[in-house]
Amino acid sequence: MGILLNTILMIVVAIAIPGVINRTRALLAGRKGLPFMQHVRNVSLLLRKGTVYSTTTTALFRIAPAVYLGAAIVAMLMIPVADLYPLISFEGDVICFAYTLALARVAIILAAMDTGSSFEGMGAAREALYGALIEPALMIGFATLAMFCGYTSFADIFESEQSLNLHLTIVMVLTAYLFVKITFVESGRVPVDDPRTHLELTMIHEVMCLDYSGIDMGMIHIAGWIKTACFSMIAANAVVATGCFHWWLAVPLAILLTGVSVGVVESTQARNKLVRNTTFIVTISALAALIFFIGYLLQLDINI
Repeated sequence: MGILLNTILMIVVAIAIPGVINRTRALLAGRKGLPFMQHVRNVSLLLRKGTVYSTTTTALFRIAPAVYLGAAIVAMLMIPVADLYPLISFEGDVICFAYTLALARVAIILAAMDTGSSFEGMGAAREALYGALIEPALMIGFATLAMFCGYTSFADIFESEQSLNLHLTIVMVLTAYLFVKITFVESGRVPVDDPRTHLELTMIHEVMCLDYSGIDMGMIHIAGWIKTACFSMIAANAVVATGCFHWWLAVPLAILLTGVSVGVVESTQARNKLVRNTTFIVTISALAALIFFIGYLLQLDINI
């Protein structure tokens, strides 16, 4: 029962975060804005439409959206919601999680290159670069969690509430902040990318999907929601593990932590110039290394 509830709650988080982002942006802009579930209606329309394929594409282009969505779903099934247990759990699943999402990225990159479009190839090159740059931050973040909790499985890391102490609270809150920053990159949001843009020369994720339509585009959108939910829940688990470790607190925290953060950033900041994106992402990796070092020193409990 707990596994089923865990899966349902992850789906709820994935659906709710885009709605919170839209409502936050509308509130800060003083507009009525889109309905909370407008993104679900849009995708439901896409799922009922047919697809059109270019004659230059191969079977790789057609199966990539299914691989992209499938990898995102498998990754989601590894994430626990606070004290609940995920469907998939084994020792070292934090590494499997990272490279399952890497498989999703590889699939969409290869599909973009398969079109033979210079624009989509350019977006694929950027996506590959940003994925390689953000990977150290992701791995160091997982190493920080493993160092403090002593496990390499999400279910074991977030199995129960940790003993409350200042050192753990500091590291967990900083780690949560790190994963929120990673979410901006993995989800293709401002300031790294802008899903609302229509300028091919400055697009990253969206330009790789220009040739997709109908159900294929719907699957890509759903996979994006799921990826965002995964990182949001990891950040929320890190926070609630230091206090009230229950799913009824972790779920709203995951929704608000990312939804409000992304909404505020997109309403108050402009997208970075492309030449600054690499610096921004490398800075996140440097932040991850600093958090790991701080956690290591705090764990040693050195008295000066």
